[in-house]
Amino acid sequence: MVRSPSPPVAPNEPNGPNKPNEPHGPQEPADAFELDARADQEFLVLTLAAGLIATLGLLANSGAVVIGAMLVAPWMLPLRAAAFAILQGRVRLVLTALLSLLLGVILTVVLSVGLGLLVGLPLLGSEVMARTQPNLLDLGVALVAGATAAYASVRSRAISSLAGTAIAVALVPPVCAFGLLCAKAQWSPALGAALLFAANLLGILSGALLALAIVRPDLRRNLWHSRLGLVSLLLTALLLIPLSGSFLSLVAQARRTATQQRLEAAISDALRNRTLTFGQDSELVNLAIDWGQNPPLIRAAVRVSDPRLPTARQVAAVQSFLNNDQPIRFRLVVQRLSVDVIGPEAAPNPAPLVPKPAAVEPN
Repeated sequence: MVRSPSPPVAPNEPNGPNKPNEPHGPQEPADAFELDARADQEFLVLTLAAGLIATLGLLANSGAVVIGAMLVAPWMLPLRAAAFAILQGRVRLVLTALLSLLLGVILTVVLSVGLGLLVGLPLLGSEVMARTQPNLLDLGVALVAGATAAYASVRSRAISSLAGTAIAVALVPPVCAFGLLCAKAQWSPALGAALLFAANLLGILSGALLALAIVRPDLRRNLWHSRLGLVSLLLTALLLIPLSGSFLSLVAQARRTATQQRLEAAISDALRNRTLTFGQDSELVNLAIDWGQNPPLIRAAVRVSDPRLPTARQVAAVQSFLNNDQPIRFRLVVQRLSVDVIGPEAAPNPAPLVPKPAAVEPN
């Protein structure tokens, strides 16, 4: 980030260095929080730059460019300032930080909608759609990232973690994805992108509050007496309801995919190695299962030298064999790929010139 807070100072020494024997680390000066909370020129320029980079990266479907936007975005600063201000009971500073963040969000949405309408891509790529289905994992990442950012602000040796924290949790890309989806009038995915932004925002804020309450005993007492702090934690807890549904759907889909892959492997093995009902002169070249039908439809492409094989009776026998070996029933259809074997006749070699097969030693 271009704009960074003032160097930390030791308690009871406003301008002195930090002493090694201090148990809780340096105190953050109040003017640093006020600087972080402002929507000044640096904040606006970096916000516009991050929004432009993220939107172009999403349009180009480039994950590397989107990561670059995460590093440029300055939104972690007002969130961190808001966490400190909540624990210090400074309502005015909280409002300043949140208004700065709101201004950044509005500018980014307007920028992304404008670029989306200007470019006019017929379809949005996977980088956009990946930010439309948040779940509990995203909230967990945001909580850890917020805690890390807050911890780094009171532990100077952990300041190097801020770049990694900016990459780990994304605030600007979901907002840009929201704007692009709005430009395409895709309201349902846009709502998912907005939910991801809300999860990241509240997760960072709540993670920072909890981390500061743990690291700083003087702030710990204020957390349970702060209405704003409790509201932030409550809103984060409420996000568990929609995010849990998405997470359970993700787990169920992963289980279905694993089951389908296992069944496909078993069926392929059965057709290739465990049955000869297609005949010795047939070769299985492709296998696909349509799980959208009931029963699932197996399409097998078989290369054969006799165009009359396999017969319908042979295919029915293979289908019966598969269904007896699997927990669910399948329907099998076979595509015969007939090949002609062409080659001239050749006179046999003299017997002494023909190599004899190696003898097999008994076990």
